Amino acid sequence: MKFLAKNFYFIIASILVIGSSFFVGYNFGSKHGIPAIEKVITLSGKEEAKPATVDFSPFWKVWALLNEKYVATKDIPTDQEKVWGAIQGLASSLGDPYTTFMPPVEKKAFEEQISGNFEGVGMEIDVKDQILTVIAPLKGNPAIKAGVRAGDQILKINDTITAGMTLEKAVSLIRGKKGTEVRLTLARSSTPTPFEIKIVRDTITIPTVDTEFRENGVFVISLHNFSAVSPDLFREALRDFVISRSTKLVLDLRGNPGGYLEAAVDMASWFLPAGEVIVREEAGRNGAGDVFRSRGYNIFNNKLKMVILVNGGSASASEILAGALQEHHKATLVGEKTFGKGSVQELFPVTGDTSLKITIARWLTPNGVSISEGGLKPDVEVKITEEDIKKQKDPQMDKAIELLLKN
Repeated sequence: MKFLAKNFYFIIASILVIGSSFFVGYNFGSKHGIPAIEKVITLSGKEEAKPATVDFSPFWKVWALLNEKYVATKDIPTDQEKVWGAIQGLASSLGDPYTTFMPPVEKKAFEEQISGNFEGVGMEIDVKDQILTVIAPLKGNPAIKAGVRAGDQILKINDTITAGMTLEKAVSLIRGKKGTEVRLTLARSSTPTPFEIKIVRDTITIPTVDTEFRENGVFVISLHNFSAVSPDLFREALRDFVISRSTKLVLDLRGNPGGYLEAAVDMASWFLPAGEVIVREEAGRNGAGDVFRSRGYNIFNNKLKMVILVNGGSASASEILAGALQEHHKATLVGEKTFGKGSVQELFPVTGDTSLKITIARWLTPNGVSISEGGLKPDVEVKITEEDIKKQKDPQMDKAIELLLKN
């Protein structure tokens, strides 16, 4: 089963794919305490020697010099912790913020984030243009109540600068027990200087679907994530839409950070004939990737008028659903450019208490447009200004309704 979310990360949850495992063997056999790599067992089970063309001597020289010369100002890492650090450096050398090695502490935190029991601030983060960025604060949770917005850049967590920080490390610093406080130093495009926000952690609730039938005959479905229960809740929302006898639908995906691929495919299938392409997977050197097609529920006729609202907090599965319905001319996209999270990560156990998360594929829209390269551009661009926020106006929703009420 494949999942999307971002690795951008929920501060409270993340999505992953469980895959095959591999193991790197080593021992500590030399007089300098230098690990001697003995073998690598690959995913296929084939045993290989260490790469003959790679000169590891600089690494071992640095290892020995650090052991011999370094004067510690704090506790010196164990040899095992040094190995974990080296592997983290190897993963980060690829320049992909989503390909990361998780030592025991980070792996445990990651597993807690996907277990369903969350205490934290309730927002999703990612690395965008090498800067830790808020994808979306979750409705009704501490982050959004404290004033955090989609697109905010996180410069510091408490007193720790985030430059070069992994997502896993950032998550571990932001999460914490209910009732405790975390300080975030944020940069925002509409604010001239960075500012600090204090957030009191709490038990996180994850909203999924809200519906509203407006007096003007427009039915609004607000979808907040693509969780395991989202397809059933979305089906119920569509049932209410049908019962309302409205033909005008707004699907609000603003601030929706994504989730399960299968949920996006299932939802798109309500609007598309069987076999229509919803999303294409562009794999790396291991193959061409899969094509995910509509299951053909396709219950709506050509009388349906549909607008999808998107913004910079719409990512991953949101972009897949919106992109498919846009390119199949089932919906008009209104709002702002989406986040651009179009990659797939798979999680591989390395040892019993460590894991490696690797980007294995990228998502393309039905017409072959890479979601990662700039996100989706709305058909009708409408921005929300600081003044709109102060006056509690929603020009994006207003434009969507205007389009639907046109003859």
